[in-house]
Amino acid sequence: MTDTRTNVAVEDARRLIEDHVGHLSVIGIDVQDAVGYVVAEDVLAPISLPSFAQSAMDGFAIGMLPDGNRDVQWKIVGEVKAGDTREVVVGPGEAFRIFTGAMVPGGTFSIVRQEDATWSDWEMTVHVYPNAGSNIRHVGGQVAKGDVALPKGTLLGPAGVGFLTGLGMTRVSVYAKPKIGLVVTGSELVKSGEPLRKGQVYETNSVLLHTALTSAGYETTGVRMVEDDLEATCDAIRQTLQEADVVIVSGGISVGEYDFVQRSLEALNVHPIFYKINQKPGKPMFFGLVQQNLLFALPGNPAAVLMCYYQYVLPALRKMSGYKDGTPAKRIMSLKQSFRKKDQRAWFLKAKTNGNQVEILEKQGSDMLMDFALADAVVYIPAERTEVEAGGEVEVFFLP
Repeated sequence: MTDTRTNVAVEDARRLIEDHVGHLSVIGIDVQDAVGYVVAEDVLAPISLPSFAQSAMDGFAIGMLPDGNRDVQWKIVGEVKAGDTREVVVGPGEAFRIFTGAMVPGGTFSIVRQEDATWSDWEMTVHVYPNAGSNIRHVGGQVAKGDVALPKGTLLGPAGVGFLTGLGMTRVSVYAKPKIGLVVTGSELVKSGEPLRKGQVYETNSVLLHTALTSAGYETTGVRMVEDDLEATCDAIRQTLQEADVVIVSGGISVGEYDFVQRSLEALNVHPIFYKINQKPGKPMFFGLVQQNLLFALPGNPAAVLMCYYQYVLPALRKMSGYKDGTPAKRIMSLKQSFRKKDQRAWFLKAKTNGNQVEILEKQGSDMLMDFALADAVVYIPAERTEVEAGGEVEVFFLP
């Protein structure tokens, strides 16, 4: 990897990933399955919504005031409930008992709230008159037929899916989501639940990455676990590249005698974009391409894996999925305690927020997940900044 950009700045790493990642293809899917997908083209409303004038509440649809006389006793001539399809007309001095969502009779002046009236079976007295057209959901009040219901780039959630369903739509065009394959390396790793010998640790990264991906709405093609062996590592990465759009490798990317990922990537002709970021944790991170596939090789320490995933991998997956901006949500907050860095790297620090204040947690080791489990945010201290006084402003990324 002699021609690879090395020890790049955090901002450069983000830019290089952004420059080499594009949207995936456009697919059509069932609306009911579209939560978490991004709309790939403007969605035009096939109908107006509402498609007919609806009552916004329970009450009475009244006709025109007879000669402008507000002291009139209104004659109740019928009832309209939600789901009635018959079209009726209310005349001057007449009223229809009406319920929320029901079709408003022709000739309606306004809808009187039931709490603003008293009535018997045949007559009704209005105590508070609404303005003309009040308490009516008018045709096209949400969206008119042919107008843009949802613009391209909208991330669909439950509300968006419900809205499209309310328009009578069953299919929608969205950006495809990438499939992600995982490769976990390390001869010291043992699956959770198995007996643990001295010198061994329970394997965490496959569960860590799989759950992070699924919680973000992405599917994995599976996990391949390999010991520290060049041929086995090479085979695992090769097979995963055949199955997935994005491959995430954890462990074995450093420069130790038994770190075989770099040599495997060279053997597989992975085109390197960068290797190593001037940051803590997660310095030995690699990003490269194999034709249209992305490959991220992350460190082996679990906290470093998760930090790199949130800062670099997840934004790339989101861009592939059509997001306008896949970067983590952030804001400027006040730091509770003073903090001083020990080197010139950019630092990402596990933290906990409280109102407008953020506190850096104690256990910041790249192997330590305990405080990551307690954190709801990450404090970012850029490379050029060495010290922050208590009460000083810092950039904070919120964890999903």
